[in-house]
Amino acid sequence: MRHLDVQVIDQALQWARAGQAQWLCTVLSTYGSAPRAPGAMLVTNGTGEHVGSLSGGCVEEEFLESLARGELREPAQIVSYGDSVEQRHRLRLPCGGVLIVLVEHRAASLEWIAHLESLQAALLGQRRLLRHIELSSGALRLDPDTGHGSERVQVVDERVRISVGPALRLILAGLSPVAEVCASFARAIGCEVIACDPREEMLHVQLEGVEMQRVLPSMFIAAGGCHAATAVVALTHDPRIDDLALMEAV
Repeated sequence: MRHLDVQVIDQALQWARAGQAQWLCTVLSTYGSAPRAPGAMLVTNGTGEHVGSLSGGCVEEEFLESLARGELREPAQIVSYGDSVEQRHRLRLPCGGVLIVLVEHRAASLEWIAHLESLQAALLGQRRLLRHIELSSGALRLDPDTGHGSERVQVVDERVRISVGPALRLILAGLSPVAEVCASFARAIGCEVIACDPREEMLHVQLEGVEMQRVLPSMFIAAGGCHAATAVVALTHDPRIDDLALMEAV
């Protein structure tokens, strides 16, 4: 299964290419307890279909109700959820949490499609990018991101800057009971999980939400299966699987 943010941009592209306007939401900051970190995304179209997550459910419902009332039509605006006692009680955000979200309403233009294609490439590991969004006009710009280790999201005056890079990926070098547990943990925190194992006795194994590759993990890695946000775990205790995978990974 692809990383959730990749699924968001994939769906946004599909809708844009079909001529559908859409709302792309990005978590800018959180205060208190929050299940989604800054940079997390959600996209929805005019019918209320949506992919992605902002909070695990409570904020998404409030956001979709706002769209149904005809609100949030600006090209780019910042919306706060949970910044009043009444709203915190109604949304049931935990521990007095507050969620700050960038909401972009985008028409299905050629410019927007090209922007989404660049984001998709960045999430798939081709390069890191910085999104620049002008709140006053909704204007967009993409630049190469050379500031490794800097904050993922920054808001200065009327400008929002969001770093977009490879989505978290875990490669399981071979299948084993321990690898299956690792896969479930990785999926729970939003990682894309890929299992590589060509052994005949493992051909029947299927893991929910895990992409299965019936090749040696070393071959998958050598063919470009790793990017800068990839972790490789080798847990079979078979040197043909573990050692070759780790040698290729480093």
